[in-house]
Amino acid sequence: MLTVPEALESIIRHSSRLEPMRVPLAEGLGLVLARDAISDLDSPPFDKALMDGYALRSADVREGAARLRVVDEVLAGQTSRRTIQSGDAIRIMTGAPIPAGADAVVQVERTQLETTGTQQIVTITNAGQVPPGRNIMKRAESLSAGTCVVPAGRRLRAQEIGALAELGQSRISVIRAPRVAILATGDELVPIDEVPGPGQIRNSNEMMLAAQVRQMGAHPVMLGVARDKPDELLARIRQGLEYDVLLLSGGVSAGKLDLVPAALEAAGVQQVFHKVQVKPGQPLWFGTNRIESVERSHSLGEMRCYVNTGGMESEESGPCRVFGLPGNPVSSMVCCELFVGTLIRRLMGIEPAIPQTFRGSLTREHFHGGNRPTYHPARWEWTDYGGRVEPVTWKGSADLSATVAANALAIFTEPDRLYPADSVIDVLVW
Repeated sequence: MLTVPEALESIIRHSSRLEPMRVPLAEGLGLVLARDAISDLDSPPFDKALMDGYALRSADVREGAARLRVVDEVLAGQTSRRTIQSGDAIRIMTGAPIPAGADAVVQVERTQLETTGTQQIVTITNAGQVPPGRNIMKRAESLSAGTCVVPAGRRLRAQEIGALAELGQSRISVIRAPRVAILATGDELVPIDEVPGPGQIRNSNEMMLAAQVRQMGAHPVMLGVARDKPDELLARIRQGLEYDVLLLSGGVSAGKLDLVPAALEAAGVQQVFHKVQVKPGQPLWFGTNRIESVERSHSLGEMRCYVNTGGMESEESGPCRVFGLPGNPVSSMVCCELFVGTLIRRLMGIEPAIPQTFRGSLTREHFHGGNRPTYHPARWEWTDYGGRVEPVTWKGSADLSATVAANALAIFTEPDRLYPADSVIDVLVW
């Protein structure tokens, strides 16, 4: 049986980044850029004013004071045809190009404007020293044409989206997000809008897993429920193998109707591992319908396709990675967070792919029973004294309601140990 780190490493070894695709810039948020984004222009493309005020010759302002003729006005998006001479000033707005002859801008708050006949005079007071370049951003001061602004491999946030828009890139090349099929299994499952009969439960896992997958940035596709009949299960698995990832919920333990491993084998899916030393989630199953080398090269050539939840144009279909998740909801949720999340990040080119933990101290003592590392639902908060974590009351892997009060998983690794209050442990924040 693999440890959690061994299972995560195995998932990494048996997966690799998906191919690039072209998307509109507005759809790039959360995806990973596949090509360096290079500036086609200087930014700013001209010397520009950083404040509303008056453009002038710095030599005309002595000891922070001056009286100057106002000879023109320049708004953002305009240019002035006037060249500033000694004794002149041009009223200027933030972002407007600096007129010829000017080498400084005095902010409007340091000025007073008066009109005499047809002539406007601006009086500057208490401006202090006005060196050349004051309140001016020079051409290419932010970046020069030919500069790499956003490197390939960067996950796109609002900051990168704004920078790419400034570069004029209305369509970008990104690593596509995987399509993740979700198939619940079991005769006991009924739709969530029905009242369960004797021995039945609502199909909560399918909706929960779809939400987790969507939070991770992938595209969930809910396939419904496969009943505990080998032929039906096999047919539904084959349907799910058309996607990048297939998640099956339930049927992977050792019960009489735990039919998933045999059905996956019949569908040509090769097992990579079955069972992990983790609580909850020990029965986890992982495999692929095509064993591939993680060392294979990746082309960054662009592929045009359409993003949707049903399918996409592709030059060829790649391998489908398959998880058999335990049926108990908290087990399924934790395995999705730990293992499915690692795979999705790997496929999307997000680094690091393996979940990142924080260190936090327990608010109260906690006894960890058993010999498997336990991922216990918990409340995490950041305080003036660092991270603090409090395990919530949890009755086991079927107790989904306990996770509603949790925003993290407290990781207890040492068997049969009483952890005193203020013990420092690893925490995975949801």
